[in-house]
Amino acid sequence: MSAATDSLTITDNRTGETYEIPVQDGAIQAMDLRQIKTSEDDFGLLAYDPAFKNTANVRSEITYIDGDKGILRYRGYPIEQLAEKSTFLEVAYLLIHGELPTQQQSDEWVHHITHHTFVHENIKTFIDGFHHDAHPMGMLVSTVGGLSTFYPEAKEINDAANRNIQNIRLIAKFPTLAAFAYRHSIGMRYAYPDNDLSFPGNFLSMMWKTTELKYEPDPILEKALDTLLILHADHEQNCSTTTMRAIGSSDADPYSAAAGASAALYGPKHGGANEAVLRMLEEIGSVDQVPEYVKLAKEGNFRLMGFGHRVYKNYDPRAKVIQGLAHDVFEVTGKNPLLDIAVELEKIALDDDYFVERKLYPNVDFYSGIIYQAMGFPTSMFPVLFAMGRIPGWLAHWQENLLDDEQAIVRPRQLFVGHGARDYVDVGSR
Repeated sequence: MSAATDSLTITDNRTGETYEIPVQDGAIQAMDLRQIKTSEDDFGLLAYDPAFKNTANVRSEITYIDGDKGILRYRGYPIEQLAEKSTFLEVAYLLIHGELPTQQQSDEWVHHITHHTFVHENIKTFIDGFHHDAHPMGMLVSTVGGLSTFYPEAKEINDAANRNIQNIRLIAKFPTLAAFAYRHSIGMRYAYPDNDLSFPGNFLSMMWKTTELKYEPDPILEKALDTLLILHADHEQNCSTTTMRAIGSSDADPYSAAAGASAALYGPKHGGANEAVLRMLEEIGSVDQVPEYVKLAKEGNFRLMGFGHRVYKNYDPRAKVIQGLAHDVFEVTGKNPLLDIAVELEKIALDDDYFVERKLYPNVDFYSGIIYQAMGFPTSMFPVLFAMGRIPGWLAHWQENLLDDEQAIVRPRQLFVGHGARDYVDVGSR
């Protein structure tokens, strides 16, 4: 067979049969394996892939990642350019609609989102029902799902205009729900949205406003938060995005799907990674202790959090942006004492063959937690901030999945390894 042929030849050594499987976009169709059988009543060959480490389940035009080269692009635009030149709401438009907006489109988009930030008063009553020490992320998961009962028309998912208004509502109301959850957790009255402020400025106002008539966010912190939200906006088929698509595949409304995605993000292996970095830095305690902890890590007796990534085998491009952002923030807030430890830890690790050979580079979580802490956010709010940034990416994938003719309701196969048929035994005879 010619080397130029885009196919894979498989010989089944169980039967001696040979099969030619087409290769498209660097992948084979899993269903093509079903023709490989040992007998007529054989179900056909399955691919076993725990955690989907080498399985593509979608064709997507949204986000491109090259982990070996450290590349991240939204709709073709490098993350570095978007972080420097764009705004979060512009990036949200890009992810959902596929192109950067014109000035008129941008003005309309920002206007609609700004004027949909208020939530029904009954949502406050709902939040008030949570215990005083309820985790803000737990409250967010519940209230996002609860929005589906306030907007039952959201179930009309095949109506493009209806989808657009639900997208706007979700992006607009996420910061309000997030801030309300935080205020409830510390016993402060809710601060309503301020339509005169920008998207990040309004969130900071709802978080921190106390007795002043008008909250004026610091422009550097306002810009820093906007940039952090851009960096979180999408990251292709991660755990929460895959959850969003899976729930959406049942034709669930976007609020229900977003609640499920938020719940996936709630897990410490996903949305809690930057909190783990802070705990690690606090345990190290001082710059002088860094070499000792690096030694422990190399011996397998300590885990360095914030290094390495499931996808990136090079420096996470988001980490480069955040590293520069940290210095701007600390000019306003004062330097977080953990920063010196982080800088020294990164410096040693990047020069050490152990980490270089294993491609353990800093990821987006390495500096983001330090910045959030310096800005005054408690660690319980870290996954909430992550979700607030990720919602446009989730919506873009939910919508893309819905409009993809190749997609159907998600229903993976399993390899059953349990008992064969057994007869029931009465309790007295067991």
